[in-house]
Amino acid sequence: MIRGQIIKIISNDYTVQTSTQSYVCKSRGKFRNLKITPLVGDFVEFDEKNKYILEILPRKNELLRPPVANIDQAFIITSVKDPDFSTNLLDKLLTIIEFHNIKPIICLTKMDLLEQEEQKELKQIKNYYQNIGYPIFENTEIKEISALFQSKTNIFTGQSGAGKSTLINSIDSSFNLKTADISYALGRGKHTTRHTELLPLSGGLVADTPGFSSLSFYDMEKEDIRDQYPEFNLYKEDCEYRDCMHTKEPKCMVKEKVADGTILKSRYENYLQFLESKKRG
Repeated sequence: MIRGQIIKIISNDYTVQTSTQSYVCKSRGKFRNLKITPLVGDFVEFDEKNKYILEILPRKNELLRPPVANIDQAFIITSVKDPDFSTNLLDKLLTIIEFHNIKPIICLTKMDLLEQEEQKELKQIKNYYQNIGYPIFENTEIKEISALFQSKTNIFTGQSGAGKSTLINSIDSSFNLKTADISYALGRGKHTTRHTELLPLSGGLVADTPGFSSLSFYDMEKEDIRDQYPEFNLYKEDCEYRDCMHTKEPKCMVKEKVADGTILKSRYENYLQFLESKKRG
């Protein structure tokens, strides 16, 4: 029995990669009985002779939409122009990614399209996100971005049209991804990537899969959304109510910090919208 990581699933065939080679394995029936579904990214123990997965090792995280496990980092590819910069989508992805114990990395694209005044405005927003703890890179910083992949399992998400496939091609041109239609995570074109797969990139792995644009709050409570805002957590002890949701409660320090400009207004407004979407959903 040896250990490896599932890097591809097609139907009932599980490709498991070890440090030296890959094996196409089947899954034991016991997982069905236990209602456990092996996912791409799972670390497993398997019988190399009979090619059966015997055990699925504990996961540090998992996403079910799309199905992938043990993700280290999520690159949020964020266009600043064409399509326009969206704090709403950025905050949504940051909230969901952090809830799943994944490190978010923001990558800004198309900076060269901004006018001078727009650059000043974006710099203020960029500084805010950096000050609350989020790493931010521009897509021209290829060397710095490439170094982040080493020994990590990564996903890419963000706006359609933001330049995900262009960035991947810049890191490793052998991927040869299409840039015309990037409806899906790594730009394979609509309805052509039908399975999840981990591909080697710059010393790490990247998930090639449809569906990351559909990340949602489906497995989160309202309190989970609140707790993913690091700047809110700085002031929660100063609110009158211990479990303050920072909405309609009196003497809420978070609302005071929004009013005086310490907390970015768009972050707070997006937070209220996310809570409302949970109420409707």
